[in-house]
Amino acid sequence: MIKGVNRQMIEVTQTDSPFYERALFVVKPEYAGESYEALHREAIQVMERLGAPSAFRRRNKALFWGLRLGAAALGGAGIALLAVAL
Repeated sequence: MIKGVNRQMIEVTQTDSPFYERALFVVKPEYAGESYEALHREAIQVMERLGAPSAFRRRNKALFWGLRLGAAALGGAGIALLAVAL
């Protein structure tokens, strides 16, 4: 059990992200006196800068490069086929 912990938190429930349902931000003690609107606005800006998790980015990047390499190989094979046919 944790005793004596008093933290202000901001919860963002509308993340507009396919990856996250909600986000929780722990406010630093020196900013606890700020208005809720200012803290909430800053939390949303932080979320927008984060983007997708890195594993999703890596997987999409690998898929993109794989498709690109495959298209290049097919193009090269097509040119070689045309060269042999002529």
